[in-house]
Amino acid sequence: MGFIADLLDPIPIPRVAGVSQKFDRPRMDDSRGALKQILNTSGALESVFPKMEIAIAVGSRGISNQPVLVKLIAEALREKGARPFLVPAMGSHGGATADGQKKMLEDLGFGEDKIAVPIRSSMEIVRVGTSENGLPVHVDKNAHEADGIVIINRIKPHTSFRGPYESGLMKMIAIGLGKQKGAEICHELGIERIAENFPAIARVTIEKENILFASGLLENAYHETCRIELLRKEEIETEEPKLQKEAKRLLPKLHFTDIDVLVIDEIGKNISGTGFDTNVVGRYHTPGCSGGPNVTRLVILNVTDETHGNANGLGIADFTTRRIFDQFSFENTYPNALTSTVLPSVKIPMVLETDLLAIKAAIKTCNILDKRNVRLIRIKNTNEIERIEVSESMLDGIRGNPYLSIETELYPLALNDDGSLV
Repeated sequence: MGFIADLLDPIPIPRVAGVSQKFDRPRMDDSRGALKQILNTSGALESVFPKMEIAIAVGSRGISNQPVLVKLIAEALREKGARPFLVPAMGSHGGATADGQKKMLEDLGFGEDKIAVPIRSSMEIVRVGTSENGLPVHVDKNAHEADGIVIINRIKPHTSFRGPYESGLMKMIAIGLGKQKGAEICHELGIERIAENFPAIARVTIEKENILFASGLLENAYHETCRIELLRKEEIETEEPKLQKEAKRLLPKLHFTDIDVLVIDEIGKNISGTGFDTNVVGRYHTPGCSGGPNVTRLVILNVTDETHGNANGLGIADFTTRRIFDQFSFENTYPNALTSTVLPSVKIPMVLETDLLAIKAAIKTCNILDKRNVRLIRIKNTNEIERIEVSESMLDGIRGNPYLSIETELYPLALNDDGSLV
């Protein structure tokens, strides 16, 4: 072993127990049927006519049921004689390239073989106006040249800023459809100004473009679809803040106040724009955001296959592994940071050779005297926190908590021979 492994060898790894977390669980058992009924009764399709080319704007997140819902919208448009197609509405994601963004859609279940409509992916944009605060407004060229546009996106709290509009429809209209240039303009004056910049840009796009309707999706803490709203273009600006407020109430969280070491198995753009939901973890890379548990040391072990080496968010951690370092793609990761001007999330934390060493390093540096009493939690990712692993020293505080249940006996963290977690 090398000196680092020798130094960390005496650090004890606590036993853990499987713990379930409980949240409010409003949900729709048949989201496809619900959307079909809304489409048929809302009048949203009244402005769709035969031979219209209609762009359906789809983002880069892994959203529950979204491929099913997008396919249903495409089918409804075709039944009216229209010719729908998909447009990647994801700003600078996918390495800010047309091929990269098309690949992201395919990996998220929006391939032409699944949705039965073509993907028209391009980074070309058209300037359509100027916002009230002097910012140029751009729209994806394919969407602009279509006869109509449909927006579909999840509404949820953002990981980097606060405002009446965060992640959702207005942001997709301004930044997603604005492609890399639109994202860059929104972020140009700093993250502190983005909450006012992108709504101002979105208002111009809504006024200038033929947005037929927008579908806002809400998810519960289990990432199940619990509400679908269909908004006409004139309703988007007024109704989205109400949906954002509801989304914040439904946000999942860790039911703990203080954590010495938090281990996240995986991060990725398909999970969150910042790789993981900072609201869940309580670690932020921008000023103005707060909330969540107090985490002394954060360990990130891997990136998802779907993110194609985009390790955005890794810089918020304290420790990571050689595996994730070797997967780190500068070409896929840096465009997002250069566009947003938010740099901390793409820095590289301390790199350890194995999962085991990364966890031991976090325990060693978490500033408690008796390392056997470390308060450690392990989660798969921030989208899946209904079942977590919790160290022995935290179990007494769980007993009697109505939102937490101990599901297993204590056991050691399972490790492969190479030091990776099972």
